[in-house]
This record gives sequence, structure tokens and C-alpha cells, in this order.
Amino acid sequence: MSIPKEPRQLMINIMYIILTAMLALNVSAEIFNAFKVVNAGLVKSNDALDKSNEQLPKQIDEFSKKKAEFAKYAQRTGPAKAATDEYTAYIDGLIKEMVDATGGYVQDEHSLDSKDLRLKGYKDKDVTTRILVNEKKGDEIEKKLAVLKTKLSELFNPEDKAANEPKLALDIDPTWKQSKTHKTWSAYNFSHMPLAAVLPILNKLKNDAKSSEATVLNYLMNKIGATTEVVFDKFEVVSASKKSYVVLGEKFETDIFLSSSSSNIKGMSVSVNGASVPNVDGVAKYTAAANAPGIKKYTARVSLVNPVTQKTESYENDFEYEVGQRSATVSADKMNVFYVGVDNPISVAAAGVSSNELKVSVTNGTAKNTGKGQYDIRVSTPGQTATVTLSGGGLTASSFPFRIKRIPSPIAYVANQMGGAVGNGTFGAQRGIEPRLDGFEFDAKCVIQGFVLKYVARRQDPIVITNPGGTFGGQAKDLISKAKPGDLYIFDNVKAKCPGDNAGRNINSLSFNIR
Repeated sequence: MSIPKEPRQLMINIMYIILTAMLALNVSAEIFNAFKVVNAGLVKSNDALDKSNEQLPKQIDEFSKKKAEFAKYAQRTGPAKAATDEYTAYIDGLIKEMVDATGGYVQDEHSLDSKDLRLKGYKDKDVTTRILVNEKKGDEIEKKLAVLKTKLSELFNPEDKAANEPKLALDIDPTWKQSKTHKTWSAYNFSHMPLAAVLPILNKLKNDAKSSEATVLNYLMNKIGATTEVVFDKFEVVSASKKSYVVLGEKFETDIFLSSSSSNIKGMSVSVNGASVPNVDGVAKYTAAANAPGIKKYTARVSLVNPVTQKTESYENDFEYEVGQRSATVSADKMNVFYVGVDNPISVAAAGVSSNELKVSVTNGTAKNTGKGQYDIRVSTPGQTATVTLSGGGLTASSFPFRIKRIPSPIAYVANQMGGAVGNGTFGAQRGIEPRLDGFEFDAKCVIQGFVLKYVARRQDPIVITNPGGTFGGQAKDLISKAKPGDLYIFDNVKAKCPGDNAGRNINSLSFNIR
């Protein structure tokens, strides 16, 4: 059974508004009666929680007997109850002490029902202030609340604690810290408050404790799958086959079940293409011989009593699988060629053969296993062919050729441009030539080995310098800094070296007009 969440914070806020109103010199009987109604509702809610919390441990204990590993969850119900009972018993003792000190209960003169009682000292503020504030028993409530939260939190598994601990309604409302007149939570809530207003607060604290106990118990129930919530309101037939593609001579095998299947499902029947299929614990196993290639179709039908409507309902769905002959595939994950200087990932597969049984070899290169059916191929000689051979697991060796190529030439950029007009400020701030492998899907970086820079200022002779590397050196940096409108800069003989290259290669030239 799942305990519904209540708007606790809203209740607290409303309660404090009413408490503030009571500080007026004249408090009407209607307001005190409202407190009486709120308190009565909390008492009933606590009684309902008690009944639920008494049943949940019994259900947990019953379900825990199904598997030995569930016993640890059943053993936690006792500590949850003990911790909660200790805390609520303390609050009950305080309530009795204050009620007795103010004269107990008398007949409510405002009610026509002779059995309707009210607190004789419902307006008494001295007793509440003395016991809860001056004698610091309110502070004791706060301490015991923190202890209770710790004890209940320890009943969650360590890996579940972070997700479930916030569900415990056991944190003190920090609003009191904003008060300029009250230095403690106890004084903020109970100082000079009439007994009729204090009792709902105390019963609310009990309600939080019992609700938190229910949160722990529901957690324990869910851990052993003993939830009593109604979950079967929609159904879908599912066919979970071990393989959707089988080889001639093999058998097709699949599990057919409802998407919300359970070992507790009773009276479920399963049929495939009209023929009954036995099921165990809500799962039926269907097998068929794969004696001819092609697409095979079948219809699964499941009938059972819907736990929501208590009516027998049937659900049907169509499925298919393919029977094929044994074959092998090798596919490049990025391109249909292998590039020198980088890892070339491939995927291998063979129908009817586990990836663990497959063997991969390659000519003019090496293969490194990176995962299930995944390999990285390294090659070194452009212009040749690398042949990947797949064998093992009874598979006839199959070969797959791939061309070997150099990494494509990078494109030179300055100021994110390959040339053209550029502002003198932007151009003068550049630090070098950047080589980019635009559209190349591999993790590879090329470097600029050097270039020739020609600087042509208006009405001046050209200046030509050679710069090693891609970063602007002393002379190049000086020329770049002189950029002004009308100047021309030409980067020529740009050389780049990429992974796998034995020597540098010429790439694109760049020409910039300064504006």
C-alpha cells in the first residue's frame, strides 16, 4: 500500500497564519473551534497511518519468505516501528502532561452533542510556555526528531539513501530563524501559544513521523517486489527473442510475456498461431525450427484476469524473425578506406557466431580489439590495399579489401578565412596559420612546418620572408603588426605535416587585402 503525499508545508503555513491571528486581544470561539477541527483531523490521519503501518510489516514478512536474500528487508521493519514509537510516545506524554495540568476535558457548551468534549484549558498559555519553552521540552522534541531521521535513514540501502532520504518529512521548518523575537524553534512555535493551538502542531509532528515510517516500509516492500499498488491497467504483449536472425538448422527461440509481467500472475494462458504454449511464472517459451530461409511471422495471444476490472481480457500482437544463411560482414565505422596515421574503427559480425569466437587478421596493417565485435586498424603504406580476414566459430574465412590512403590535406586558415578582405585590427591580432581537416571524421591533427610571406605595402617594394612553423615568428610578426588599409599579404609555399606523413606537403596559399 502506498501512502499518499499531503501538502504538509501548506498546512504549516496556514497554521502559522491562524496562530498570528490569535495574538489579537480578542480571539473568537470560532478560531478555537477551527483548531479543534484541525487537531481532530490530524488525530484521525495518525490513526489511519497506524493501521497501515501495522499491516505493511506483515506483508513484507510474508513476501520475504520467498527468497532468502529478502530476509534483511523484513528485519528492518521492527527498528522502523521502534524508532517511530519512541518519538511519538514522547510527544504523547507531553500532550497528556499539558492536558492534565489544565484540567483535562469537559463538555463543549457550544455543541448540541453531549458527548462532544473540549479542553478545559484550551486558552491556557502558561502551561504550554512553561513545559515546552522554559523547561526546554520543545528543544527535546527537536533533538529527538533529528535522531529519528538518522535511524530511519539508516534503513535505506547505501546506494538508495540519497534518493529516498529527502522523502522523509522530518526536517524542521527553518522559517523560525527569520524571527527577531524568538531565539529557538521551540520558542517560535510554543511561546505564549494557547493549548488549543499547540496540540495540532504536536499531532502534526506525530503525523510526519508516522508518514516517514510508512515511507521506509513502502521502500522495503518495493525492494522485495511486494507492492500492493495496482499496476496492471494497460497491457502489451512482448516477444523477447534471443536472436531475431537465425541460421538454417538452428531453432528460433523467444520468451512471450506481458510488459508488466510478474511471477504472481495467476490464470494466464498463452498461444502462438492458435496453439497453446505453456508458461511458468508468467513467461511462456515458444520455439520453432528454422528449416527454410526468409521472413517468418507469428501471432502471440495472452489472456488473463485484469486485476483492475476483474474481467478476463485478451491481448494480441504480431511478431516476425528472419531465417538466413551464415554470412560474415566487416564494415568501416567511418569511411570505406583506411587512412595512414590514425585508428580506423571497424565492426565485424557473422550470423550464428559469437563475436568472442571471431578472429580478425589484416594484411599491410595491424588490428586491435576495442570491444565486442569492434577493432581499430592501423596502416602505414598509402596506395596499397589492406585486406581484413574474418574467421573462427566454424565460419569459412571471408576477406574484405580496403584502400589505403593518406590523410587528406588540411586547409590553411588565418583569422578564420582562407583569404580575401579582412580588417587591419583583426588581421594584426593573428598569431599564426591554423591547419584544419574540414569534414575529416577521424581524430587527427596536422601541423604547419613553414611558409613564405610576401608583404606588399602601397607604393612600396614587396618584402618577402620565410617563417619556420605555423606561429608567426619575429619578422612575420613584425610585418603582420604593420597591417593597414590597402596592404596585401600573401602566404605561399605553405607546408603541413599530418599523422603518417614521412615529409611535409604543400597546401593552399592565402592572399589577404587589408581594409
